[in-house]
Amino acid sequence: MRRAVATALSLLASAALLVACTAGDSDPWEGQRPQSLTIATGGTSGIYHGYGQALAAQLSDQYGIEVEVLSTGGSVDNLQLVADGTADVAFSAADAVADAVDGEGAFSDPVEVKALARVYDDFAHLVVPADSPVEEITDLRGLRVSVGAPRSGTSLIAGRVLEAAGVPIDDLRVTELGITESIDALEHGSLDAVFWSGGLRTPGIVGLSQDMPVRLIPLGDVVDGLRTQYGHGYRHGVVPEGVYGVADDVETLAVPNVLVVGPGIPDGVAHGLVQTLFETRSEISVLVPSAALLDRSRAIYTEPAELQAGALRYYQEVKS
Repeated sequence: MRRAVATALSLLASAALLVACTAGDSDPWEGQRPQSLTIATGGTSGIYHGYGQALAAQLSDQYGIEVEVLSTGGSVDNLQLVADGTADVAFSAADAVADAVDGEGAFSDPVEVKALARVYDDFAHLVVPADSPVEEITDLRGLRVSVGAPRSGTSLIAGRVLEAAGVPIDDLRVTELGITESIDALEHGSLDAVFWSGGLRTPGIVGLSQDMPVRLIPLGDVVDGLRTQYGHGYRHGVVPEGVYGVADDVETLAVPNVLVVGPGIPDGVAHGLVQTLFETRSEISVLVPSAALLDRSRAIYTEPAELQAGALRYYQEVKS
């Protein structure tokens, strides 16, 4: 009897699996579920990395996909990893995507990428110790400043912010460090200020603020000039009072983040990734609060990268 019941249950499970794999509306991967994927993220203290790890866990738990999460220098590095096929999926700030698509800045030739979703917005941080004499960006002259890791979105924004503020980068004692190394150096007194472009609340800076009082220097004055020169979604943003222990709202620069893929990714894979992104948003946001900002009505605005065809089909399906 037990053997008969077990056989029946096995047959039922097989039938359910067959239905899931053959019915288009039940299989988010449309018969193209990958065995493995590689996601390019950023430094281990930043939101890109945490988001990538949380998404990877969901892909593994839900679908048995083997996912490698790469710790990288950030946006520019990620786009190159997608371009050369090292990564299948990558996080990037929209301004870096624009440079890649146009073959400008760090990219000697145009890079073809497609978008899955606009996920959340980055905010430019200029972090100093609370007792620092720095009150505005022009006070950085002569100081030890990390402008972000080479080929990162932070490095791109830091350079543009300094230029817009009329502060030549040669006037600073520049160090190019990732977020984790920058935080350690600021805490130990070997840096005076740190640039960072990331979501609120960036885990590494939260941890830093718990170990030592910090302030954020306002950057709102440069936003209009950057919008005029570069466009690409730059806008005014605010770091609210209380974030990182700051006493008042801090005006700064904000830029969208986009999840991108290479042009060769199958439509079914793109469709499955986007559906997983939204269906597991609640679970991911427990670990990465910025994931709660994912919104279908805004996710389609991925300029300058076009939506991948499978991703576009997902948005059309949920709208109808």
